[in-house]
Amino acid sequence: MASSIAAASLSSATSFAAARTSQKQTRAQAAAFVQPSPKLGFFQSSAFSQLPTQTPVQHVQQANKGVRATAATAPPKAKAKKESKKDDEGISVNLFKPKEPYTGRTLLNTKIVGDDAPGETWHMVFSHEGKVPYREGQSIGIVPPGMDANGRPHKLRLYSIASSAPGDFGDYKTVSLCVKRLVYTNDKGEEVKGVCSNFLCDLKAGDEVQITGPVGKEMLMPKDPNANVIMLGTGTGIAPFRGFLWKMFFEKRSDYKFNGLAWLFLGVPTSSSLLYREEFELMQKKHPKNFRLDFAVSREQNNAKGEKMYIQTRMAEYAEELWGLLKKDNTYTYMCGLRGMEKGIDDIMTSLAQRDGMDWAEYKKELKKDERWSVETY
Repeated sequence: MASSIAAASLSSATSFAAARTSQKQTRAQAAAFVQPSPKLGFFQSSAFSQLPTQTPVQHVQQANKGVRATAATAPPKAKAKKESKKDDEGISVNLFKPKEPYTGRTLLNTKIVGDDAPGETWHMVFSHEGKVPYREGQSIGIVPPGMDANGRPHKLRLYSIASSAPGDFGDYKTVSLCVKRLVYTNDKGEEVKGVCSNFLCDLKAGDEVQITGPVGKEMLMPKDPNANVIMLGTGTGIAPFRGFLWKMFFEKRSDYKFNGLAWLFLGVPTSSSLLYREEFELMQKKHPKNFRLDFAVSREQNNAKGEKMYIQTRMAEYAEELWGLLKKDNTYTYMCGLRGMEKGIDDIMTSLAQRDGMDWAEYKKELKKDERWSVETY
C-alpha cells in the first residue's frame, strides 16, 4: 500500500525537483512574469477659509453661518483602515471572472491515495504563465465545460489552492489543486458524478482548464514570521496548509524565514488517505523544533477510551497545551475541510474555556475579530 502511494504521489522533494528541472526546459521561450503593482489612492481635504474682519455681531453671525454651511457640506471623515495581521499587502483578487476566465493548461495530474482509500483524490498542476498571481491560502474558480440541466453554462466551483505562491516548480507560473472525485448514489439508486470534480480528476497533461480568481483573504497566512500557526484539516482541507508549509519549510525566500511553531492536525479515514504524508514527514524531520505533525485516522486508530480517532479526539490529547497556545496573542488557528469537524472542535474548546471561567463562543468571536481564528469549511 505504501509503495503504491509513493509511486503515485508528488509528495517527495526529489520528484518535484526533477519535475521542476523538466518544467524549466519546456519553458525556455516563456514570457517573464511581471508582478503587478498595487495602486494607492489618497484622500485629500481642503482647509477652511478664514472669516473676514467684521463688527463683533456681524462676525459671530457670519461665523455661525459658516459653521452651519461647513457642517452641511463637509465630507464625512474617512475611517482609518485597520491594518491586517495577515499577508494581504498587494494581493490580487478577481483578476479573471467567469465570463472571461484564464485558459490554463494541465501539466500534471496524479492520484495521491492508495487503491483501498475511500474515494480518489488527485493532485493537479496547471500552468498560468504568471497571469494568475496568488497567495498561500487563496482559492481559484474552475469553470467546467458543457451545459447544466437548464441549458446554461456550468457555474464555477471554488477550490483552495494547494501550492505556495511560487508553485510546485518554483517559477510563479503554476497553481496546484487537491481534488477528491465526487461519486455517490442518489435516492433512486442511480450513480451521480460531481460535474467539476470528475472533469478535473480526468484531465490529462496538455488539456485546457478555465480558471477564475484568485479569491479570498480569510485563510491568508499571518505576517508575523514568529507566529504560532495551528492548522486543523480533514481530507482535501489540507490544500491551503500544504501551501503554508511549503513556504515555511521547503522554500528559501530572501523576504521570509519562519521562526515560529507550525502544528498540523490532519484527519482522514484510512492511512492510505494521508495526503502529502511524505512531504510533511520530511519537513518534520528537517525542522523538529518548528513543525509538529499529528494524524487522526478514524477507521484505524482509537484513543485510550476506545473511541474512534477523529481530529478533535487527537486534539483532546494535547488539550492543555493547545489551550495555552490559543491564549497567546501571536497564535493563529486555521480550520479547513468538512463542516462537521467544527462541532467536535467547538466542544473541546468549550470545556477548556470553562476551566478558565471563560465562554468559548464569546472568546471565539474575539479571536475572529482579531483575525486569529479562520475557518473555511464545506
